[in-house]
Amino acid sequence: MAVPGRAWWQSGVIYQVYPRSFQDSNGDGVGDLPGLLLRLDHLVALGVDAVWISPIYPSPMADFGYDVADCTGIDPSFGTLADFDRLVAAAHARGLRVILDYVPNHSSDQHPWFRASRASRACPKRDWYIWRDPAPDGGPPNNWLSEFGGPAWTLDARTGQYWYHAYLPQQPDLNWRNPEVRGAMLDVLRVWLDRGVDGFRVDAIHHLFEAAALRDNPPNPEWRPGLSPARRVIRAHTMDQPEVQEAVAAMRRVTDAFPGERVLIGEAYLPIERLMAYYGAELSGFQLPFNFHLLSTPWEAGAIGALIARYEAALPPGAWPNWVLGNHDRSRLASRLGPAQARVAAMLLLTLRGTPTIYQGEEIGMTDVPIPPEQVQDPWERRVPGLGLGRDPVRTPMQWDPGPGAGFTSAAEPWLPLAADWRAVNVAAQERDGASMLSLYRALLALRRSEPALSVGTYAAVPTDADTVLAYDRQDEASGRRLRIALNLGARPQRLAGFAPGARVLVSTRRDRPAGPIDGMVLLRAAEGVVMAMPAEAGTV
Repeated sequence: MAVPGRAWWQSGVIYQVYPRSFQDSNGDGVGDLPGLLLRLDHLVALGVDAVWISPIYPSPMADFGYDVADCTGIDPSFGTLADFDRLVAAAHARGLRVILDYVPNHSSDQHPWFRASRASRACPKRDWYIWRDPAPDGGPPNNWLSEFGGPAWTLDARTGQYWYHAYLPQQPDLNWRNPEVRGAMLDVLRVWLDRGVDGFRVDAIHHLFEAAALRDNPPNPEWRPGLSPARRVIRAHTMDQPEVQEAVAAMRRVTDAFPGERVLIGEAYLPIERLMAYYGAELSGFQLPFNFHLLSTPWEAGAIGALIARYEAALPPGAWPNWVLGNHDRSRLASRLGPAQARVAAMLLLTLRGTPTIYQGEEIGMTDVPIPPEQVQDPWERRVPGLGLGRDPVRTPMQWDPGPGAGFTSAAEPWLPLAADWRAVNVAAQERDGASMLSLYRALLALRRSEPALSVGTYAAVPTDADTVLAYDRQDEASGRRLRIALNLGARPQRLAGFAPGARVLVSTRRDRPAGPIDGMVLLRAAEGVVMAMPAEAGTV
């Protein structure tokens, strides 16, 4: 959606596709690029502006694409470069932007660079990765831990040194202190920009550098059994190092050299104050450092209101906000909050100031799918079983229709099992139901497109007397048009009064509430949110 004076990524909405689970076109049980092309019209009808595609590069799939063996190719399971080019052309013809996942922190252990690096201590590419001698006792050089469990160091018996990996042993970390590595990885961006991509979601950026002195990470006094073993230590020397910012600025210089408002989105799970640094000095870094804080904030009006205020206050001058409520790593909304509050969450996401990202399947209310132990695919769950860290439950196939394979595949068995509710919860069924979750998402996205107050307007908190209600105004500065959003995050109805004549309901999360004028008050039902058009003199409620 184009708004005068704003970049497309400011007024637009991003939709994440996990390609293995979006649409299978050839019956092998795995989603692919031709399948995504077949479903582009769903994204157009939904009303989003860009599709972010999780990794599609050649990979042994130890971490399902995040272990990249060739940064400039397409894995055969997803298709070919010609398929990718057709996809980009078709997306652009429909007015959709294409964003790729870019994985700069590590490669696959099968990447030619690492195979050369591992061959010999004297290999010119040895320093492309992080190799260190054993500790005096022969063990790992220090106490650093892998995000996926176990030590972050693996011994190469042939050369007698350890390699560092923030994630799996099959994902050795690249050494961004080496200028050749830096140059090669920046060239990867240029290759895809030349192919027409509109930006990148940059994976695990806060892991890009480690402290050069290799000191032990301090113990975490808050760790307890049941938490991820990686949290036994505070990652003071393995995450969010000062050198990261210049690397991000270098990426930004590359993308800025290409026409067409290319965008960089950074994945960094960091406190708000540290996250702000990823906008860069004078906004020379990421346009959108992902804001994941709604994922961990209690689903309470006061807590969410305080988060919004804190985040808005922390933004550097001119920085653009963004919000995330789900992705391929986190439990689905309907499972975390329940189906009714998932609707309220959708309204929150699509009416806050800033760029929202929607994860595939949230628009139909998909839920986490229990995965039997014998069908677990996620390496994290396999390495650290029993802690609920596995990501398979949120990566199950998209539910398109009630036919065989949920319309996702003609294979007898998809790569992950379908949800038990796929015959009832699917796109085809919800397209025919004006009260469905899909209907709500389409209505909210259509309203966002038609109302600059929602896409680029200002934000102001609105106090209420109901402690379970979160309310705020969005206003278009050019026209003065003001919309009020009121969200009941509680399980009991709440009455909001004091509305001036002329106020009108535009959209409700409960699709049975008709649009129309407000007679001085609104009774919000349990788990209901509304968007209202307000007269100019509207005050508090």
